[in-house]
Amino acid sequence: MTTIRDVARKAGVSVATVSYVINGTRNVAPETAARVRAAMEELNYHPNAVAQSLRTRSTHVIGAVISDISNPFFATLIKGAEDCARKNGYSLLICNTSEKLENELVYLQLLSRKRVDGMIIAPTGKNDALIKDLIERGMQIVLIDRKMEGVSAPAVLSENEQGAYQATRYLLDHGHRRIGIVLGLPHVSTTTERLLGYRRALAEDGIAEDPSLIVYGHSQVGGAREASVKLLNRPDRPSAVFATNNLMTIGLMTAIHDLGLRCPRDVSVIGFDDFDWAAAFEPPLTTVAQDPYLIGERAVEILFANLNQAHRSTPEIRIPTRFLPRGSVQKL
Repeated sequence: MTTIRDVARKAGVSVATVSYVINGTRNVAPETAARVRAAMEELNYHPNAVAQSLRTRSTHVIGAVISDISNPFFATLIKGAEDCARKNGYSLLICNTSEKLENELVYLQLLSRKRVDGMIIAPTGKNDALIKDLIERGMQIVLIDRKMEGVSAPAVLSENEQGAYQATRYLLDHGHRRIGIVLGLPHVSTTTERLLGYRRALAEDGIAEDPSLIVYGHSQVGGAREASVKLLNRPDRPSAVFATNNLMTIGLMTAIHDLGLRCPRDVSVIGFDDFDWAAAFEPPLTTVAQDPYLIGERAVEILFANLNQAHRSTPEIRIPTRFLPRGSVQKL
């Protein structure tokens, strides 16, 4: 097995110089560093990651705890986070909770034991005590997509309330008065904020909120389909429905099809999240577009900034949404 001494001998430098190049602990002349790296490559030498982490107190690994990797929103968010981490010489360890409290608990404890340098978390909203404890023990954490009341951690979020307001306002401006909304998980901040935007637009036009038009799809295709079928089977069904994430938009469109209805002839639709095939639907879907790649990228940037300074910064960054009108809304 090749050792650090073999690399030093090959490059014609001291063992200490090779160590400086590997760990970045001291400046080494560019030509010398290049010679060391060439020797490492030629000899197929790989530093012992465990030993390095003990010496430098850094694993150069970030944990990413997300709620649903099958959701294109989170897949794109992770790509942004991973690209940023890689540029900075870090790896991303991805943990998918499937929105389950017990999974999140296991992964948070696992990442802590693995001594990751920090975490980005899309929380289930039920493990705030553990997350607070990790922060108090010095773990750098940035919340993504969702915030947690009472948890002092940076958060990178979409302009959820404003995006939902724009969607509802667009439907109102097109003559719709009975507007249904399919919401996600009741206990997470994205749901609360998007409901606030919906309510604000209705109140602006003096329209009383009808609780029967508010249903929960729990951020899943199947849940949204079931909730939408009940909503659209009402004798006084809404003329338009706003689905508040991309998977639930698919569930809503499936329900419309299964009931023999047509969009937008029988029911107009707006979705929250723009995904690759939204424009390929028939009709093309009107959506509120988020920027998940930027959310992931900014979260890791903030994490690195906090890792590299003595004090912890806890900003709340809001990424603007974009409203994309297409063909799924009919004017009444």
